[in-house]
Amino acid sequence: MTVRATPTVRLRRLGAELRRMREAAGCNVVQAARLLGLERTRISNMEAGRLGVTADRVRSLASVYQCGDRAYVDALAAMAEERVKGWWEEQRGRMPVAALELAELEHHALGIRAVQVTHFPGLLQTEEYAKAVFSVAVPEPSPVELRRILSFRMRRRDVLDREDDPPATTFLIHETALRLDFGGPTVMRAQLKHVLDASERPNVTVRVIPFAAGGFPSAGASMSLVAGPVPQLDTVQFDSPIDTVLVDAPAALGKYRKTLDRIEERSLDVAKSRDFLRDMSERT
Repeated sequence: MTVRATPTVRLRRLGAELRRMREAAGCNVVQAARLLGLERTRISNMEAGRLGVTADRVRSLASVYQCGDRAYVDALAAMAEERVKGWWEEQRGRMPVAALELAELEHHALGIRAVQVTHFPGLLQTEEYAKAVFSVAVPEPSPVELRRILSFRMRRRDVLDREDDPPATTFLIHETALRLDFGGPTVMRAQLKHVLDASERPNVTVRVIPFAAGGFPSAGASMSLVAGPVPQLDTVQFDSPIDTVLVDAPAALGKYRKTLDRIEERSLDVAKSRDFLRDMSERT
């Protein structure tokens, strides 16, 4: 089987979970290789995502490591069976790896919970708003790069409209994002209307965090929790001006779930959030 030089985020995650399973069993790589009748390098490459793993192999590893969480093992086996390349792979080498990984996570997500302080969430951005945001990036993208980035951003939005089980999404948007002007009044009005329309979809929940709510946990950061088929396979994604960071350590996931819960408690409910957005749109 071919060793991959640049494994996808899904393969890396599958490998990381197999490593966690082994470590939870108190088994080192040498012991695992001996129990499974495999070379140590094969175990290492599987855990690094550089080597593909079959569903049967996943179940064999779970048996050897005495992992009794059936739902967890089934989810990992399903990941191992995935063979279809996603649309984002067409852009490999043309878009940053972090952007490809985010699109891949969103595609497989059962749910998404996101908090945004200074921008509207990417999945809810209009093309003109996104263009205004990317136009002030450092370094500023060339016209060709900007068109490519915008096309990719708009394609990502399709995940909310897919017919086959679109992810249940909750977007917590701070009032700062509603008032921070990107693109001028016409662009902002259209953006606010787009978010209002999106909030009417059964799989989209939008809640506003008003200035009146005061401070809240992680107020200086924007993040998304992308839900997997079982909680162990959730991923938290952070944006920074220069990169995207993915976090999947179990202890960290627990802290970020609690953080999102506390932020949601500070937010207006769905009906009041819609009224807030409608009022903002009329005033802009």
